[in-house]
Amino acid sequence: MQRVKSEYLKEEIYQLKNNRNGQSAVLTDLEYSKIRKQIRSRKYKVLLDLAWYTGERWGALVQLRVEDCYNPDGTARSEITFRANTRKASPDGKRQTRQVPVHPILAESLQNYKPETSSIWLFPNREGDKSISVRWGDQVLRAAVERAGLDAKGISTHSTRRSFITKLHRAGVDVYTIQRITGHRDLKALGRYVEIDTDRVKGAIATL
Repeated sequence: MQRVKSEYLKEEIYQLKNNRNGQSAVLTDLEYSKIRKQIRSRKYKVLLDLAWYTGERWGALVQLRVEDCYNPDGTARSEITFRANTRKASPDGKRQTRQVPVHPILAESLQNYKPETSSIWLFPNREGDKSISVRWGDQVLRAAVERAGLDAKGISTHSTRRSFITKLHRAGVDVYTIQRITGHRDLKALGRYVEIDTDRVKGAIATL
């Protein structure tokens, strides 16, 4: 019975991603809140918050250092710095440092989290000598998604980046400002992150 359920779930996820041309699901605010509630550790709540309010890829998120987010006195910085060597390279092979202003809710989340003083990493592994891996972060997210009852939706670590960009677009932020925020060098690549729902298409047609 469990095997049948698992196979059905895989097929459902496949169909969902197929309908989005292979893209991860875009989350609503409610879904984000449901997932966050299922993360027990403050450490990983902060990881999800950073993903939600900066739209950065998880590969760079897990490699954040304490000094990238906190001032020497322990207060949260006004900008998060994602170092070039932790970020995905553009098609020409170049990597760029990205700085993102801190949303007030994210600032509060960071302030409530006390990083381990024995490690330079914001999300250290058990030994504290390295950061956690993307795979570990992915496992934390997937477990929370399952407990929230959203495992059939097609959510992955890429969902937070797609959600971030789609939310900005739906809020009326122009694509050039979004491009500046996300660090995309190609508008065509940026466009693949924006999810346009059926109602928005119908609304656009209705304006004619």
